[in-house]
Amino acid sequence: MSGRGRGRGGPPPGRGGPPPGRGGPPPGRGGPPPGRGRGGVQPSATVPSPQQPSGRGNAGPSVPVPAPSVSPSLPRVETLSISSPSAPPSQAPAGPRVTATGSGSQQPAMQQRPVQTPPTQQQVADAPLVPTSSKKISAPVRNGFGTIGRKCVIKANHFLVDLGQKDPHQYDVSISPEVPSKTKCKEIMKFLSSLYRASHLGNLLLAYDGKKSAFAAGPLPFESKEFAVKITEQDGRERDFRVTIKFAAKKDLHYLKQFLSGRQHDSPQETIQALDVVLRESASSGREVVGRSLFSAEFGQGALGDGIEFWKGFYQSLRPTQMGLSLNIDMSARAFYEPRLVSDFIGEFLNKDLARSLTDQERIKVKRALRGVRVEVHRQNYMRRYKVQGLTIQPVNQLTFPDETGAVISVVQYFRDKYNVHLRYPLLPAIQAGTDAKPTYLPTEICWLAGGQRYGLKLNEKQVTNLLRATCQRPKDREESIMKTMRSNKYNEDQLVNKDFGMRVREQLTSIDARVLPPPPVQYHGSSEVKPLVGQWNMIDLKMINGGTVNYWAIANFSRQREDAVMRFCSELVQMCQNKGIVFNPQPLIRMVSTAPHNIEKALADIKSQCGAQLKKVAPDSQLQLLFVILPEAKGTYGRIKRVCETELGIVSQCCKPTHVMKLSKQYFENVAMKINVKVGGRNSVLSASLNGRLPYVTDRPTIIFGADVTHPSPGEDSAPSIAAVVASMDWPQVTKYKALVSAQPHRQEIIQDLYTKKGETHGGLIRELLISFKKSTGHKPHRIIFYRDGVSEGQFNEVLLSEMDNIRKACVSLEPNYMPPVTFIVVQKRHHTRFFPDKHGDRNSTDRSGNILPGTVVDTKICHPTEFDFYLCSHAGIQGTSRPTHYHVLYDENKFTADGLQMLTNSLCYTYARCTRSVSIVPPAYYAHLAAFRARSYMEGADLSDSDSRGGRATRERVAEVKPLPVIHESVKSVMFYC
Repeated sequence: MSGRGRGRGGPPPGRGGPPPGRGGPPPGRGGPPPGRGRGGVQPSATVPSPQQPSGRGNAGPSVPVPAPSVSPSLPRVETLSISSPSAPPSQAPAGPRVTATGSGSQQPAMQQRPVQTPPTQQQVADAPLVPTSSKKISAPVRNGFGTIGRKCVIKANHFLVDLGQKDPHQYDVSISPEVPSKTKCKEIMKFLSSLYRASHLGNLLLAYDGKKSAFAAGPLPFESKEFAVKITEQDGRERDFRVTIKFAAKKDLHYLKQFLSGRQHDSPQETIQALDVVLRESASSGREVVGRSLFSAEFGQGALGDGIEFWKGFYQSLRPTQMGLSLNIDMSARAFYEPRLVSDFIGEFLNKDLARSLTDQERIKVKRALRGVRVEVHRQNYMRRYKVQGLTIQPVNQLTFPDETGAVISVVQYFRDKYNVHLRYPLLPAIQAGTDAKPTYLPTEICWLAGGQRYGLKLNEKQVTNLLRATCQRPKDREESIMKTMRSNKYNEDQLVNKDFGMRVREQLTSIDARVLPPPPVQYHGSSEVKPLVGQWNMIDLKMINGGTVNYWAIANFSRQREDAVMRFCSELVQMCQNKGIVFNPQPLIRMVSTAPHNIEKALADIKSQCGAQLKKVAPDSQLQLLFVILPEAKGTYGRIKRVCETELGIVSQCCKPTHVMKLSKQYFENVAMKINVKVGGRNSVLSASLNGRLPYVTDRPTIIFGADVTHPSPGEDSAPSIAAVVASMDWPQVTKYKALVSAQPHRQEIIQDLYTKKGETHGGLIRELLISFKKSTGHKPHRIIFYRDGVSEGQFNEVLLSEMDNIRKACVSLEPNYMPPVTFIVVQKRHHTRFFPDKHGDRNSTDRSGNILPGTVVDTKICHPTEFDFYLCSHAGIQGTSRPTHYHVLYDENKFTADGLQMLTNSLCYTYARCTRSVSIVPPAYYAHLAAFRARSYMEGADLSDSDSRGGRATRERVAEVKPLPVIHESVKSVMFYC
């Protein structure tokens, strides 16, 4: 970033300081790797599926929907029970109550309505009750391609790469002394290559990954060799490095070609990674590399606010596909620190007058933002870099250290006497660099933030808005940007790519034969059926298929809005609920409670108490069913309100922003009414196919659909736990009501730990509780499990599948011996960079109003996996920018889905999302799990702001090992879709 932030100088810092205990702990990089559950499942052939039915069954129930009936043509079976594996079903003691956890000897019998035949005892006996551990499971191969839907041609941001004949040779690289910066390592290796290429490297170029590996297009003329490299730093100092290059392995392209042609199932991932490094070598020169993305100010930049700016760049990844190796290129943007004085950054970051001292919370906030960041101190021709370890607790004017004579001198006096610098902000803390034993104190006003450093913390709402506004591109513009980037990288003119390795990148977007799936009809109250158009429909003059009932409700007003305005707002909202089919008492149970935001907890408890007293008079066996909450104008209270209502008081609440009180928007009221209905136990709509027995792989037998997700804490919150959420459908065959359970687990742990638990003889876990709830709700135990798992990267597929499938199996068997319903495990991926573009921009027959491809567009050819069962589905209509399709990858399939069956089911489910009359971009069970996990995290808002936070070190590891459990969600709340 030339010409920015380099003009002002400053003296070098003073050294010395207090004894080692004075400063903050030295930084580290995280704690030990999280615990890895290790289980396993057997290939699908070893686990028998229930016998396939001879037909789909008769038509579904009329509206309102009663409990589902079973086809009379199906054979009746003996009564089944769900019981402990410690005793046969016939020996399980009967009881009226079923709990999610319980010892084997206390589990009551669960009477089962007649339904289709499950696996016979002999069938199950042939397979292990619980799959044994294994290091790897092969994903199911693709079972043909889809055919349903209107055919169309679209383009994808994938570029075919023609392979050469040169096998990559991998070499281990070690640099001494150790260099933590990948950028510095690349600088050293680039210098080495230019210096020794002709004399010692056989005239071969090296592709270096910045860590431990380098690749050449052939053998180097040695097995192992050490090189001496001398680098001149920016401050003029020379540094000597010893670089050892040692042969590691040869990557045979033959196996890659076999895999791409479908003749080999296992992916030669290391070979693909080697070629990816080769293609990235020249593209990364002079650019900031963040993961698989490369950024530079040359692509564009701009301010985000609070001392942060964005840089534009591009994402690049080499992927194996059906058409061959594909280079996926997409536009990207990232937040970076602005190169400026640290004192200026603090002022803008906190929006604060620096003449006043920082509060403890402000200091901790700045410390988190600056820890690990590089700063520069300039003076005339002198420049030195430091890494921020922390901030001092004391302000600069209170810091002292012993000088060369042993006399104690203040930092302020030191800079005044030695450099004639009068510090303008003596009340600010100082930056602490160096080590604990020998800290270096740097006043913030003489330090510059070095350019090109990515900002790793979570962006605030204003920054996110600014970033989206600056980087959002319509499909046509995004396509043009990708093509411009593709041409400017000049892969085919690069000597390493083209001449050494013989690879060639085709510079055209990939054309794909896609299909647009038909939208499913949606059923409302009575005989009202809606056919969605371009991914959306209207609820005008329609009533919800099953309206909930709200007899007892109240209002809490924490805003500055007048009570009469709030009452009018709530009255119109109640009227809209009534119009849409909710049975709603027009009068609140008690008078509105208005109070200041600092009394939230007490006010909510008082409301609960007053309502309880009133209910004793009018309806002794009833409880408060809904609380309207008008939020305060200031942010940060939503999480507290939800935590108190849902975990302490057992109240279902609907929060509304005060800005909506005066608007009285009909559209807003309709949207809120849809949320209220599912929160009080109603259904908004259902798929018509679920009522007439035509929803594939659902209506033919009792089927439970799970959604699961794990959300991780924001960057910088290194002691906060990750939160797992699992939801499951509680109504069959409608599959619209989803119960959610949440659980805290170790920091950044992706595998869900509490799917199944066993302590002594007591079984528990999320899957087990949801299976029991399904049985209580529908009268049937599931004969099929469909599990949509969100948030898993490709590198975690096998590990997640091994552990989570094993726990699903254990949860089933813990309920009844030999109970092993067939499972299909599907990973849902949104964090990818595949984008689709219409073949002809502006063609109204093939695009929506935003210029994106039509909702329902599905792709399972060409850019998909060479052998495995996956597909891309764009199930939603675009609003702004370029739509991101969702990638569905089947990792385990005992239900033997056809391509059309899974694609149609997934697309149809996207029209059942409860909060809007639009199809959504990811399948609702996964969406609901995401919402539930974020709701659970909001319970913890403000709970982790201590001065002992660290990006590593022993203290963090100890905190990570002790995961604080989440507050328990009240039973009366947990049974409904409270998270909507």
